[in-house]
Amino acid sequence: MLTGVRDTGEQDMHEVRAKGILSAQNGMNIYRGCTHGCIYCDARSTCYQMQHAFEDIEVKINAPELLEQALRRKRKKCMIGTGAMSDPYLHLEKNLRLTRRCLELIDEYGYGLSIQTKSDMILRDLDLLKRINRKTKCVVQMTLTTYEEDLCRILEPQVCTTKRRIEVLNIMKEEGIPTIVWMTPILPFINDTKEHIQHLLEECQKAEVYGIMTFGIGVTLRDGDRQYFYQKLDQHFPGMKERYIRTYGNAYELPVAQEKELMNLVRRECIKAGMEYRTNQLFEYMHRFENKLAGEQLSLF
Repeated sequence: MLTGVRDTGEQDMHEVRAKGILSAQNGMNIYRGCTHGCIYCDARSTCYQMQHAFEDIEVKINAPELLEQALRRKRKKCMIGTGAMSDPYLHLEKNLRLTRRCLELIDEYGYGLSIQTKSDMILRDLDLLKRINRKTKCVVQMTLTTYEEDLCRILEPQVCTTKRRIEVLNIMKEEGIPTIVWMTPILPFINDTKEHIQHLLEECQKAEVYGIMTFGIGVTLRDGDRQYFYQKLDQHFPGMKERYIRTYGNAYELPVAQEKELMNLVRRECIKAGMEYRTNQLFEYMHRFENKLAGEQLSLF
């Protein structure tokens, strides 16, 4: 239920009092829409039926209340996920602090956490991530799409660049918090080179990430997303839109020409570094709850 619209200065904020917060798979999205400005974002697609501009964020203002109710009702501890559809660290989060309040509840009630973001704002909540990870498991997922800083500022203009995200990954390593990197999408004719992929994999290896998520090497485009993406290609890469149309037409899946070669590179480097690359195993790891205190509790008796 939409309860009100507030002008935050940069964009409108649509306050919603939601009826529920957790999906059947225990995932939650506090926000809907995004202000990171990524040119390829699938969440812009018309199939998601947003009723307002994508940058005018819909906020589940009662998310902490709903989450506490849901956690109290659960009979078995599990992993709680967030960030799959909308980044939990949008610009509004700095003041609203809804994500932080939800993390406090996850910590208080002893649940695990799997959280995905592109933002270094996650470091604000490092204290909570560490507390959760001491008791159970906290998995931080960070998206890396390009190694080149200037290109990153074009592809993902309103969020910290790859260099800073790699710093975040290394901080998580130092704190013993497991990480997974979403190395997707890789855009045809833009960042789809062997050298580019190799650089990203080397940084992931240094940060000792648990695994690399790819879903193949390429990008997907749907109505709504496609138009915005092509508009940005015209703005930053003249002639590239026409090349996409010639190569892919109106296809949903746009794999890069050398996908097989690049996927082999990912597999080879992951195996060598001990990083997981199999999608099913990565999802299984993120959904598997672990009780790190069980052994300590038993040792008292």
